[in-house]
Order: sequence, then C-alpha cells, then structure tokens
Amino acid sequence: MAARRGSTKYKRHEGPARAKKRERTADGEVRWLSAAEQETWRAFLAATRLLFEELERQLQQEAGIPVTYYEILVALSEAPDRTIRMHDLADLTRSSPSRLSHAVSRLEEAGWVERVSCATDRRGAFAHLTDKGFAALDAAAPGHATAVRRYVFDRITPEQSDELGRILAVIRDGLDAEGRCPGARREPTNEDCSGT
Repeated sequence: MAARRGSTKYKRHEGPARAKKRERTADGEVRWLSAAEQETWRAFLAATRLLFEELERQLQQEAGIPVTYYEILVALSEAPDRTIRMHDLADLTRSSPSRLSHAVSRLEEAGWVERVSCATDRRGAFAHLTDKGFAALDAAAPGHATAVRRYVFDRITPEQSDELGRILAVIRDGLDAEGRCPGARREPTNEDCSGT
C-alpha cells in the first residue's frame, strides 16, 4: 500500500530525486535554469566529460589501468599503514561494495593489493596496498599529474584555481552530507573492523 505523503514511512524512503521534484517557488512553479545558468551547467558537463575521457585514456595508455583502479591505489597509499577497511574504501571511491570487491580482486591478481581479514569481526575485511602496488602507483603518478596539470591548471590562473576549489568544495559538501568523499569533513579510520 502506498504511504501517505505526511507519513514517517514516506519521509524515510524519500530520495534526493524525489525531494528535488518538490523544489518549487512559492507559487508552485519549477525553478528552471536561467540562460546563464544553463550555459554554465552545459560547460561544466562538457568539461568534466572531456577531462575524464582524457585522464582515462592517459592512464590506460601509460600505466595500463583505469582511473577507478588508480583512485583505489591513491586512497590506500594515503591511509595509515596503506590499509583501509573495505566499507570505507567503497565510500572514498564512491563505489558499490560489489564493484569495489571486483576491482580489488583484479588488483590482488596483479599483486598490488591484498585483503586482510579483521581479527575481531569475520565479516570485516581490509584492503592493503602492497609494496608492488605502491611501486606501480609511483610509476603511474607522474604521467597522471602531468595530464591533470596540462588539462586543468595550465589553463587557469592561480586565482581561478583557488576560486574553483572553493566552488567545488561547496558543491561536494552539499551533496556529501556524511563527509565520505576525500577532503570532506570526515576521513575513514581503521579503528573499527566492522564492514564489508
């Protein structure tokens, strides 16, 4: 049976898309984008799509790995003992548990990552970056950093870079209320073994 709009059940399962549908002006009109906002939005979409296509191509050609695997290696390299609980790693990389598990399995095959069981929780597991994985990341990082600089920071001024960082942080924090993304309000710890 469908829940009434005012019920607790309805509010509990209301997702962001449904909440956005109700964002209307006082007179009930949809808040459409202005011409300037539309131009900004489309430029953002085009720029991010083109940028990630180029970064994917560069990493595949030069290091033989996709961007998603590179992000996993970076996250692990920056963690204490190069180890992160799988659940937290999924949050950091914005991956589903199953997709992360598949990626970690591929990285295990390469000898770059290993899973470590949690002594206090048999359901929990950690991902650990091996020395071989760290070496692979160390070899891939210069080319990736060069590409990021070429496609982003060489095209804008330091002042524009600072402003872009502030703008993106506002957008990130607005979407990531729990602070799960890198650089947000909360970083994962390895104090708790619970997780996938």
